[in-house]
Amino acid sequence: MAKFARAERIALCDTFLQTGPDAPTLCDGWAARQLAAHLVLRESRPDAAAGMFVPLLVGHLDAVQRTIAARPWEELVGKLRGGPPRLSPFRLPGVDEKANLAEFFIHHEDVLRAGDDRPARRELPAGEQAALWAVLPQIGKMSLRSVRTGVVADCPGHGRRTLRGARDNHGSVVVTGAPGEVLLHIFGRARVADVELDGSDADVAAFRAATIGF
Repeated sequence: MAKFARAERIALCDTFLQTGPDAPTLCDGWAARQLAAHLVLRESRPDAAAGMFVPLLVGHLDAVQRTIAARPWEELVGKLRGGPPRLSPFRLPGVDEKANLAEFFIHHEDVLRAGDDRPARRELPAGEQAALWAVLPQIGKMSLRSVRTGVVADCPGHGRRTLRGARDNHGSVVVTGAPGEVLLHIFGRARVADVELDGSDADVAAFRAATIGF
């Protein structure tokens, strides 16, 4: 089985070394250094990573992330490239691919698409696009929870599936694009995602105004 999460990890690390630690990202307030530290912390410090979900632990999270970010840049990127430590849950068979494919793909694009220019989009392997198509329902369940319209992903060559049922009196909005582009859109990267939206004017406006992401 292809290991697309691993491939995205390596590609992101290569991009980090090319752009440097001060390169902008699409993550508000984070340059490349803070993003790399976040990814290392997520896999190696579950005590601090809990602060992403438990408000009382946010201070601990921030302190640990600052310590990790202070490492020499090549050392920090090397730590990320080497993968999770031996006792990390992310080392369990199958967990890396399931938990990290979307994470590393999105954050790689966070670096590649930051700034005012519009660089050429990567040509992803067909197998990776299929893998990203497979994770859309899982991501959509969490990232679209505040959306009142229905949301339908339409990815030519892969299929069409409902990610969110309509609420109240809303209809559905169809998001059309490659699986990776739809994933970026529903993860809160609408500004840089290459998708088309189709639906009533009111539903499209409501979808655009909704809080999307984590």
